[in-house]
Amino acid sequence: MAHISFEESIKILSENLPKSKGSERVFLDNALNRVLAKDIIAKFNNPYKETASMDGYAIKYSDQDKELKIIGKNPAGSFKYNRLNSGEAIKTYTGSFIPDGADTLVPIENVEVKGDKLKVIKKVEKGFAVREIGEDFKKGDVLIKKGSILKAAEIGVLASIGVPVVDVVKKPIVSILATGEEVVDLDEEYKMGQIRSSNNYTLTALAKSLGFNALNLGIAGDNKKEIKNKILDALTSSDVVVTTGGVSVGDFDFVKEITGEFEVLFHGVNIKPGQWVMVAKAREKYIVSLPGFPYSSFVTFLLYALPILESLENKKTVKKIKAKLLHNFIKTNPKYQFVAVNVTFDGSFYVDTIGKKQGSSGILTNLINNKALMCLKEGKYELKKGEEVEVLVYDDLFR
Repeated sequence: MAHISFEESIKILSENLPKSKGSERVFLDNALNRVLAKDIIAKFNNPYKETASMDGYAIKYSDQDKELKIIGKNPAGSFKYNRLNSGEAIKTYTGSFIPDGADTLVPIENVEVKGDKLKVIKKVEKGFAVREIGEDFKKGDVLIKKGSILKAAEIGVLASIGVPVVDVVKKPIVSILATGEEVVDLDEEYKMGQIRSSNNYTLTALAKSLGFNALNLGIAGDNKKEIKNKILDALTSSDVVVTTGGVSVGDFDFVKEITGEFEVLFHGVNIKPGQWVMVAKAREKYIVSLPGFPYSSFVTFLLYALPILESLENKKTVKKIKAKLLHNFIKTNPKYQFVAVNVTFDGSFYVDTIGKKQGSSGILTNLINNKALMCLKEGKYELKKGEEVEVLVYDDLFR
């Protein structure tokens, strides 16, 4: 069976990506890291009246050479003294409204006060410490655009305009199922020839770390009926079902047969690791069947399951950057290859493979503290120190 190229697989996947799931309303406390479904538009100016940005005395700029009479004070939240005449001053606090007639705030340390008399001992420019109407935003401004991921600052803005609930894109659900008769769970008795299941735990954790709802479905042995039933059950409650193992050409690789009963987009891609990856559509749902080797399943999840989840929630969680090699690298495999790398930043991004083991697609420990994959196009060649390479970043490089 001829494998398609990586570029062709991405093209096919891109042409078959789903639309977002629609929206739901959540309380602001639950909106962190959610994707905004509608533009947030300001319904008023902020501030809606001139406001003091520090403690001081509200005066007329032209009165700074005069002895002024202090007629009262306006603590934040109070606006008892809302008009000022020439020759007067009103003590005004941070966040308080500037009274009508005033155009300047003189800081407390710039004045000398005796009883109710005030003298400016250090002048300020006109409009000093006065926040203008609409300084933060004006009525009609788009404060947060649809598609934005709500972080702390966005939550703060929403709270400041009195939004208790917000429209966000529904989160997709991905279910992870490991297969293989040789695979045993953490609490099962371990026999010679068997291996502990890690894929379902690894990919569930990966999906959650990227902000998606993920369900660990455990393990299904090499039993075609059991595997099929678990996949069908998962499709009823999930948007994407991810399986690991059983997609190669072995006698007991039943997953490829089950996934093959649906609308197969492709099976077999000329990549390393993960050449036997298989992606299918089950009406509006998706099945992404990945290889069983731990490193392979991790990489191919990022390449093929993640774009579907991102499309469903209308967000991007991984990015591609350019980085320079810190050493020579010899590519000995002709396939399109993804290599775990260390990334550093010193004015530009740099990558190296120091401490990374070279070997099979089962080396999961290469991913410990790893944040990125170096993407190397097909062919055998040598890359020289200082050459620029493409890097797929799936974690925060500066954390």
